[in-house]
Order: sequence, then C-alpha cells, then structure tokens
Amino acid sequence: MRTTDPEVSDVILDIDPQTMTRRPVSKQAAIAAFLASGNHSAARVVQRIPERDGALDPDYVDRLLVRVHTEMQWLAEEFQHGRRLRELIGPMLRVLRERRPPPYRVVDVGCGTGFAIRWLAARGDFGPDVELIGADFNPELIAEARRLASAENLPCRFVLADAFRLPEPGHIFVTTGVVHHFRGDALRSFFAQHEQPESQAFFHFDFQPGPLAPIGSRFWHWLRMRTALARHDGVLSAVRAYTASELTSAARAGTSNFLIGMYGQKIWSTPLPRVFHTLVGFRPELREPFLHALGVRAGRMGELR
Repeated sequence: MRTTDPEVSDVILDIDPQTMTRRPVSKQAAIAAFLASGNHSAARVVQRIPERDGALDPDYVDRLLVRVHTEMQWLAEEFQHGRRLRELIGPMLRVLRERRPPPYRVVDVGCGTGFAIRWLAARGDFGPDVELIGADFNPELIAEARRLASAENLPCRFVLADAFRLPEPGHIFVTTGVVHHFRGDALRSFFAQHEQPESQAFFHFDFQPGPLAPIGSRFWHWLRMRTALARHDGVLSAVRAYTASELTSAARAGTSNFLIGMYGQKIWSTPLPRVFHTLVGFRPELREPFLHALGVRAGRMGELR
C-alpha cells in the first residue's frame, strides 16, 4: 500500500458536493483502476460488490458503508475517542462563553454515522447553549446517524450538507480520520474553508504515522473488523496519514487568521507516540485563555504559530 493509493470507500461512492446527487460508479472501471495501481486487495473488495446496470449496486454500497462505520465506532469506543474530543472542545467552549453570546455550534465534518457528535451529546455535559451538528455528503450515513440519535434521545442533529456552508455557520469544527483523504492542493483548500467570520477553532484528529503504525493498524483492524473493506481501508489510512509537519504546513498555507499547532503527540511524558494526534487551530486572541482553560493538559500542546 502506498500513500497515493485511494481508499476503497473513496472510490465506490461518488456524490456531487454541489448538488448532493449520486453519480453511478462503474464496477469494471474501479477494478481496473485498482489493478493498474497494483492494489489487488482493493480490487478484490470491489469485485465482491454486486452490479446493477453496469454500476456498483448503490443499495448494497450504502449498507456496506453503514456496516463499516459501525465497525469504526467499535474502535473509537475502545480507544475512548469521545474523551479526546471533550478534552479540547470543553475548554474552548469555556473560552468562547467569556467572549461572545450563545449559541455555540460544534460541527463534525464528515460525521459518518455520527459517533463523535452522539458521544458528546450523551456525555459532553456542555449545556443547552451548545449546538452539536454532524454534516456529511452521504445520505445513508446521515439517515443512520439520525436514527441512532433518535433512539438514544440525544440533543444533536445531523444534516446532509457541506459543513462549511451551513445556514448557521459553525464556531468549532472537528474531524476524525478525515484529513488524510485530502491530498495535495485539496488539503490546503480544506483548511482554507475554515476562514469564515464565525469560525473560532478547529480540532482535526487523525492517525499519527510512524514505522509501526501500519503494523499496529493491521493488527487492530484484523482483530476487530469483520468486513474486508474496513480492514483494507483501515490499514491504508495509517499508511496515508500525514506527519505533524505536513499537517501544520498545509494548515498554515490554507489559513492566515489561525494559530496552528499539534496536540497530544506523545503518551504522557514518554517518547511513545499516540495512535492519534490532533491538529489544532484557533484565533490568535484565544491563545492565552485557551491554554489557561486546558490547565495541566496545556503541556500536551506543541508549538503554536
């Protein structure tokens, strides 16, 4: 697997981001593209997907992606990802409350089936002045997120929309395992979309690359995942993940009104890397109050500039 290889989930679903309409994906073209790049395991995953009128069966693809995101939630729960989110969002909300009136909107970009937002709604204890919103281009994933939130009676909402074009813009943007999907100029363009008047901060969580990351990812995904797609894309995600310097460079190139840094790269005070690291960005005037709100965890923040 190489950093230039696309993930299967990026290939089998094609949605126009402007119109939110679905475009058919040719099964044979997808298989041929993976074979041409030498990714035979990806080609086998696509080969198993049924075909309808020459294209991948959209209903089967939807069910498969919901199942994959369900399996991804298992890992998020095991690694207590919700606590990581709360660890940063909570202090930032305390800072914003001192500087501006409510409401305060937290938007999960590419929310999938909504684990992050649902966890925060259930356990974040943020208060009624905080709006928790998940946004995604995939209607089936949004439908599942809404179903789960309704079943759990959670105070959050999920929208089929571009997270950066909401009628009521977000104040804090978050992602989990999303930024590595953007390559080259697309990554800088992604960060540039944070340059909105209402946007105050962003926290982007992703795999931390390293020599052992693909091995560890392969172990956990083969141990916990049941679908071939989840196993393939999970390992490839670790291969494609950006280094801290790549993330901060792209974020600084894409934005001009945010301080940028990395958070939580090491386990406590040891040299051991965490599975996830976090790209952090916020308005310059929030620096001191935010670091103060972090308390002892401020030591986990790297250089900000």
